Amino acid sequence: MTPERESTRERTPAGATATTRTRARLDQPRSPKRRFLPEYDPEAFGRLSERIARFLGTGRFIVWMTVVIIAWVLWNIFAPRDVRFDNYPFIFLTLMLSLQASYAAPLILLAQNRQDDRDKVNLEQDRKQNERSIADTEYLTREIAALRIGLGEVATRDWIRSELQDLVKELEERENSHHKHVVFPAERSHGRDVDDR
Repeated sequence: MTPERESTRERTPAGATATTRTRARLDQPRSPKRRFLPEYDPEAFGRLSERIARFLGTGRFIVWMTVVIIAWVLWNIFAPRDVRFDNYPFIFLTLMLSLQASYAAPLILLAQNRQDDRDKVNLEQDRKQNERSIADTEYLTREIAALRIGLGEVATRDWIRSELQDLVKELEERENSHHKHVVFPAERSHGRDVDDR
């Protein structure tokens, strides 16, 4: 090994500080990367595409497009030759309609994709709401079942009334049977008992 290599080898630190490249600091945001393509806001572009797609799907667009095509054809048939801009085969009109269709189709697809994304979010929220509703319903069902079980052990007004009626009947029966065996003082013998002395 040459002495130059040994000296560079000795200078290279080992261990945790062995890396000499600069690390990105975590307490600072990253510097933005240079981009060669122009940037745009996808949300703004999506909203614009939805607006255009909504307009393309209206009767007003069809009426305006029909008026423009009729005016285009009439102008290029009946106008003086030197002011016509698209002669009979109407190649320029065909090109414009193809261009309009080639832009309309992706814009409509983009609007549909955004609508699909919104529908997915709404479906997910509906699913979560349904799960919460099912959980609440099951909880209330369990609570009602527990209340029914608890009420089964509670004395109701009808049960208390029937129990009281049974007690009244039993008391009346006892009273009637007691009256049959009771000896009134008038029925006792007039002789003195041994206890009276």
